[in-house]
Amino acid sequence: MAVSYKKLWKLPIDRDLIKKELCRLSTISTVTVTKMDKGGYVSTEVLKKICKARNSKVEDIMEITEG
Repeated sequence: MAVSYKKLWKLPIDRDLIKKELCRLSTISTVTVTKMDKGGYVSTEVLKKICKARNSKVEDIMEITEG
């Protein structure tokens, strides 16, 4: 199983929000965003910060996929 953050990357496109702005709003580092862009591990604390900044739920920004 793998983690996909495609839902998260779709949100900034829909709302004209670039990744740098996501970092600023969520107070996460660009390194963390790069990890997520590659489907890497991030802590639940990071996911919580993003959800809070985006006023969304975890299932709005990520999903578990096969492969």
